[in-house]
Amino acid sequence: MVKLKRAELTVEARRRNQEQAARLGGELAASRKRRRLTQQQVADLVDVARSTVSAAENGRGAGLTLDTWQRLGLAVGRPLRVELLRDPLEEPADAGHLAIQELILGLGRAAGYRATFELPTRPDDPRRSVDVGLRDDRRRRLVLVEAWNTFGNVGASVRSTNRKMVEADGLAAAIWGEAPHEVVACWVVRATRPNRELVARYPELFASRFPGSSARWVRALTSGSTPPAEPGLLWCDVNATRLFAWRRG
Repeated sequence: MVKLKRAELTVEARRRNQEQAARLGGELAASRKRRRLTQQQVADLVDVARSTVSAAENGRGAGLTLDTWQRLGLAVGRPLRVELLRDPLEEPADAGHLAIQELILGLGRAAGYRATFELPTRPDDPRRSVDVGLRDDRRRRLVLVEAWNTFGNVGASVRSTNRKMVEADGLAAAIWGEAPHEVVACWVVRATRPNRELVARYPELFASRFPGSSARWVRALTSGSTPPAEPGLLWCDVNATRLFAWRRG
């Protein structure tokens, strides 16, 4: 099995090298001609034989060293850049944020909501969205959930949530027409030490912004019960597997 894998790797590497050499050679030739340089002039700059430049341009440069390719690229004003493709096992940059969204989506669906990832609060501008939207058509209620892995500018984040609530009110009116509806919002924050220390450092600020009962908000997201009318803040554990209430100091 090991020999088979090695053989497959060798064949795949050779195929990719040939493809890349052909692409590089075509680009080298095109750039040389735009600059009205001859193959001999490039060869003199790079300190190789003209036949080497010709071979590279004709897709036969897979055996050239990186140093030679770098000098060829520099000779026509196009430095070589070599990089590995993204590691498929590497977590995305926003993995922590995604984990909280995944938790809320799962809990919301289990509680009977229509759960939407990155719900646009302004359909004409998809860039304006809330992390998770939970829709209850029977009660004509739209719940906006903002997920916080780490805090940046808290004031700007509060203003952003306020704006989204206003926009979501228009969205709810478009969904349910003239019938009465309700738009409520909460923050779900990862309970890391820095986040908890930040909330504890500004108790009046967070209490003023999130007067809604945190315990009731937890029940609303996990069982579908009526959420508070006022905004709330609740925690999720560090692994984003459960919600628990914020206990005010």
